[in-house]
This record gives sequence, C-alpha cells and structure tokens, in this order.
Amino acid sequence: MSNPLAPAWLREPDDLAELDARVWSRTAQRSDDGEIVLGGVGVTELAETYGTPLYVLDEADVRSRAAQTVEAFRREFARVGTTVKVYYAAKAFLSAEVARWVSEAGMAVDICTAGEFAVARAAGVEPARMGFHGNNKSDAELDRTVAAGIGAVVIDSAEEVDRVAEVAARHGVVQAVRLRVNSGVHASTHEYLATAREDQKFGVPLSETAAVVAAVRARPSLRFLGLHSHIGSQIFGSDGFAEAARRLLAVHAGLLADGDVPELNLGGGFGIAYTSADDARSIDELAAALADIVRAECTERGIPVPVVAVEPGRTIVGPGGTTLYTTGTIKDVTVAVDEVDVDAVATESDLAAAADEAVALGRPAASAVRRYVSVDGGMSDNARTALYAADYSVALAGRASSAPPVLVRVAGKHCESGDVVVLADWLPADVARGDLLAVPATGAYCHSLSSNYNHVGRPAVVAVLDGASRVIVRGESEADLLSRDAGLDQPARASS
Repeated sequence: MSNPLAPAWLREPDDLAELDARVWSRTAQRSDDGEIVLGGVGVTELAETYGTPLYVLDEADVRSRAAQTVEAFRREFARVGTTVKVYYAAKAFLSAEVARWVSEAGMAVDICTAGEFAVARAAGVEPARMGFHGNNKSDAELDRTVAAGIGAVVIDSAEEVDRVAEVAARHGVVQAVRLRVNSGVHASTHEYLATAREDQKFGVPLSETAAVVAAVRARPSLRFLGLHSHIGSQIFGSDGFAEAARRLLAVHAGLLADGDVPELNLGGGFGIAYTSADDARSIDELAAALADIVRAECTERGIPVPVVAVEPGRTIVGPGGTTLYTTGTIKDVTVAVDEVDVDAVATESDLAAAADEAVALGRPAASAVRRYVSVDGGMSDNARTALYAADYSVALAGRASSAPPVLVRVAGKHCESGDVVVLADWLPADVARGDLLAVPATGAYCHSLSSNYNHVGRPAVVAVLDGASRVIVRGESEADLLSRDAGLDQPARASS
C-alpha cells in the first residue's frame, strides 16, 4: 500500500535501481554491483577522493546540450528565414570551465553582475559575445563593461537610458542596447520565478515601450537592437512564449515606423525534469515551436522576421549536475493524517488502509510514517527546495539493495525545520547511516545559490569525463571561513 503522505504525482517505483534518463545526466548508469557511475567514474571513488557533499558535473552532458541547443535554434530559425543568437544564462551556474564549454559550443554569455563578467572574461569570453542584464546596474559596472566592449546592454528602466548613454559617450563608443519589457504574460511557474507579471522589479510596461525606445534613439551614443522579454523560469510549455512573442511583435511592428528594429530577444526559462513526473519538452521541440510562433506573428503583421535571441541556462547545465551526500541520522516520524492535504495526496482507500495499519502497530488511527533521512549538506548547497518548494529525486548511489521502497524526506543538517533537499521520494527500506545518496538535476542554481549558513563551507564542483575527474571549483574549508573573519586579526579586548 502506498504511503498516504506521498504527493499525488509520486508513484511508487517498480525498480528502485532504475535511473530515469529524463532526469539523470546522459552518462549516468549503474555498475553490476549497483553503484552509480557518472562520466565513467563511480560515486564511491568520487566521495572518497573529494568528500561529500559534492557537486558532480558531467562534462560530456553539458557540452552536448550546449551544442545541441545551438544547432537546434540555428536550424529552426534558418528554416523561417532568419538567424539566431544563443546566450548561456550564466546565473544558472558559472565557472571558468563552464564558460569555456559553452563558448566552444558557439554560445554567447549572458551576465548580470561585475562578478559574472569577471569570471567569463577571465575564462576567455570576449566582451563582444556577452549581454549585460540587471535591474540595478551600478555606475561602476556600466563603466567597466561598456569600456571593455560589451556586446549589448539590456536596459531595464527608463532612467537607465541616460546612464548608459553617458557612459558610452564618455568612452567614445556607440553602445548596442536592448529594452527589457514586462509583457504581462503569466507563465505557469512558481510565483518567485515568474518575471513578466506586472507587480515585479524587471522591465518597463509595454505601454511605456515606445517612449523609452524614442529616448534611446535620441541618444547618438546608443544603438537600439530590439525588445527583450523573460517570462519566468522552469517553464515546460510554449504557450507563454507564444503569447509573449505576440505582444512583443505587436510593439515591434509599431517601432519599425520610426527606425530599424533588427532583433527580438525571447529570453530563456525553459524547464527540465527534476522528477519522473515532469514532462519537459526537448530543446528541438522548443526551438521548432518558437520559430513557428515568430514566423506566424511576423507574417500576420507583414513584417520581416527579425534576428532572434534566446537565453537558456538551466537546460544547458541543470541535467548534467548531480549532488552526492552521505547519510547520517535516520528517523521515522508519525504524522497525523489530518495534518496532510488529504485531497492532494491520497484516495479514501489509501487513508483507510493507513488507518488500519496504524491501529495494528499501536499508533493513532489516522496517522502515517514519514522517514527522515538526514544528510551532510542541505539548504546551504541546495536552497531551491526551501525557496520554491522545488521537487527533486534521490537514489541510493553506492550499492545495490533488494529492500522494498519506503517513502523518505531527505533533510539537511542546518538548524531550520525547512532545511529539506528532497521533499518526497522512495529509497530502499535498508538505507542506513553512511550510505551514499545521489540527487540528480542539480547543475543549475544549486551552486549559484549556495551559502555558508551555519558556517558550512560550500562544496567543491568536480567535472567527470571519460573515466577521469577534476576539480573545477574548489570547495571551502574551515580555514577559508576563518580567513575572512577580520576579528581574528585583532587582539581580544579585555572585559570591563
């Protein structure tokens, strides 16, 4: 009988050892003894060499997704008579190596801070192949990037027009700019991931677009490229992009009356599968759908198809990442069924069976058990579950097991009740202290959002390829944490 605490979408697996190809990196497999192997390297070797928690990045997976994305968008937009610019959204995860991988695949890089600019530049990415986003760019950031020859600045507000124009004039350049507009499209995603709704910090309303573009065109140090939209993140369908394209192209068509509008940037936000219940569209399907949408809207308005830009990040680096943990405390917690959203998680027969089982075991009649499996990481290395109630999968990684499945919640070690890595999944009932667990699809935003909460050092990032591993981002030690505490450089004050 399924545990009534399991969410409705979570099905009890037929085979706990199976690695769903939609969720795991492209090289992930199990060895004959049940160990998970990533990029030809066993997780036990990785844990013994680098410790846990550990971010593991499948280099072949990331490189292949970057190349596939560039090829798909170029092919599909060539089919509708135009070209495409494909940017990698660095906020998903950025390191020097990743910047090189995506650049070698033909991607430009989308940055939004001086720090991201510095990493991409140090990795060899030319500023002309970067776009600079952000709702609150500092004067220093604008000066640095414009002076370096940044390919495009995405203007996010009316007041930024003058600021960018003055910086460009001071450096004697004509700066290419895009204007981010708030399309008002309500994409189906978490409230905090929806970035085109009216009441939020990004972009200018569509109703103000013409006036802001006129201000851009009036400045000789600026060159207007076109409109930019980003409707949110972790979006599976194309309906939101279709509606955003319709609204933007209606404004785009009007802007053509007063000057050139060579580009249209549709942003990113394409979703990936974090669990077997997620139905993410392939990049080939998305590229074809977006190309058809743009062509249809341009044909209807009788305007040329512009150069199109897109900014995927999660779909490039997310599936190739896996986080390894070591289990610690394991605790069964009895939960009263009336504390559960019964309609969402169970049928009446499930609840009745749970109640019968509870009585037989001497527990309150309306109750069920959730097994908490604690690991040596948590919200410091994966904040997404706490931030967005994001769902993840988990698997026993270091050995085989024939034990039946048990519903688990994978919890972190931090001093927060909301410190959860995996809200609900199945593990073998014999999961024990010291076991290795693997959480897939952690390549995007986990390291980017990581912290030193509770003075925990951020884990290393290790790349695996063809049976070899190497560190691409060093982990933090206690010595690293102490080195930043300036109080340790001062003599202790005597108490009064």
